[in-house]
Amino acid sequence: MAIDLSKREPAPPCPKCGVRGSLREIFYGEPAVEPDPSRYALGGCLMDGSNPTFRCLQCDWAGPISNQQNRNHIDVTFDMRIDAGGRDPDAYSKTLKEYHKILWSKPIPDGTIFDLDSKGSVRYLTHESKSGSFALASDSITHSYKNVKRMASTIDSFDSEVIESFRNLGYSIGGFLIFPGNRIANKMTINGARGFSIAIADRFDLTLECIRLHYLNQKNPLEETLNRYMDFFSLFITFENYVEFFLLQDLVDSRTGNIKFFTESTNTFDSNAYPKSRDEYLEYRENSMEFLTQRNLRISG
Repeated sequence: MAIDLSKREPAPPCPKCGVRGSLREIFYGEPAVEPDPSRYALGGCLMDGSNPTFRCLQCDWAGPISNQQNRNHIDVTFDMRIDAGGRDPDAYSKTLKEYHKILWSKPIPDGTIFDLDSKGSVRYLTHESKSGSFALASDSITHSYKNVKRMASTIDSFDSEVIESFRNLGYSIGGFLIFPGNRIANKMTINGARGFSIAIADRFDLTLECIRLHYLNQKNPLEETLNRYMDFFSLFITFENYVEFFLLQDLVDSRTGNIKFFTESTNTFDSNAYPKSRDEYLEYRENSMEFLTQRNLRISG
């Protein structure tokens, strides 16, 4: 499903010459694919944190723009693999990290601004305030199962375009979220636990159901892991606030508050959460892509 950007606010005018449509986001590094020249300008290989983030094609001004202008400029069609150098975008895409900082640096329910910052290469993003200190990591929230051995016969039954279109959408900003990234007592993070559990199978609909049950203090397959990060989830007070903060509304029924699972046959926390047939995989794919599309629309404003 194509993303309709017709209602998106236009890019801001240049702060110096005032010309609208002349700003380009400066792309640093060596992209695997040439970035769209209507949105990006190449800026060289290295970025040290002091480099300008935008350049004007009209007057050659270069510098930062405001956080709100940055928010309006988020490209929900950008593939995070482009600037990851063939590596994991969660760790290596500078665009993804910047988008996380822009999107989630906003007030939490107690009024604190959840400012996110980078502190070298040791931690991905951090937040420190009266609300606490947190180390956050990026996590992809969709899975095509392309390289999962137990799904090989199902995946191989489709034309490559069916799988690749799913994967491509999953690498847009709508396919990513932040979770606490620090290990506690050398045990698995949320990211690791949801991939390790066969009852979750890295499905985000089931992960979100675990988070919903966590707020209700009810048992779920990720209970032990989520409890280790209780201070993070406490920032949002309620599940509804958590969902609204991270723009996950399209995966929750607004009338009942229940999760809209990716497959109709989902028996919550069945012993095996992987799609069990070709038709069920198509249903899982279609509903996952619909969620990603709607979340990208929310992100683009």
